Amino acid sequence: MVLLIFIKTGGSSDNSGQNNQINPGQVQLVDSIQFSKLSKDEKNFLLDVHIPEQTHIPGTDAFIPYNEIAQNIDKLPQDKSTPILVYCRSGSMSKTASEEIAKLGYINVYDLEGGIISYRESNTEVIITPSNQDLGEVIYGDVPTTTFTLTNFTPLPLTITRISTSCGCTSAEVVDKEIGAYESTTVNVNFDPAVHGDATDVGDITRTIYISTDNSNFPQLTSTITAYVVKEK
Repeated sequence: MVLLIFIKTGGSSDNSGQNNQINPGQVQLVDSIQFSKLSKDEKNFLLDVHIPEQTHIPGTDAFIPYNEIAQNIDKLPQDKSTPILVYCRSGSMSKTASEEIAKLGYINVYDLEGGIISYRESNTEVIITPSNQDLGEVIYGDVPTTTFTLTNFTPLPLTITRISTSCGCTSAEVVDKEIGAYESTTVNVNFDPAVHGDATDVGDITRTIYISTDNSNFPQLTSTITAYVVKEK
């Protein structure tokens, strides 16, 4: 009598679930140094997914809870080749969010290993974001306003010692002069092109805001506003 034994060596041939799998390389786990370099590129999209909401890494473009990615796809870049840098507090929420973003078709997703806790160990800065606010076309006589965010991304509290501007047409005020470690405040800026009563502030305008601090590593911060001022005919 011949005994035939059949041994199954391969997996199931059913590929019905493969469309939900993340292709290798879609989500790249990167350390804090790599993440910091990537975040400085303005073409990249920086996303905080931690809940509850925390003080963001400077330059963060959006906040979306890690478990609400699909419901907020309108907040993500339309171009799915745009690099998306995802982070949370420790790395677990960003892992879930990064996988979901990849499933939505984004092909350059970077997940911060160790989250913002790890990032803080190798990155400290005091910074105003954005670096420039463009007011667009401004009618002479109007007084447009804008805001900046000043972030103390260091382990020590910070004091604003002085705030000034490059021209009397521009005024700036910081909401909080005392900023705790890893906290942010708002800088309110007004631009009055008619303040001098002449054509000094007509045409293409760039004005600078200067902020001095008591942190010797970041003694002075600057940002700018730009505008194109026109007189009504």
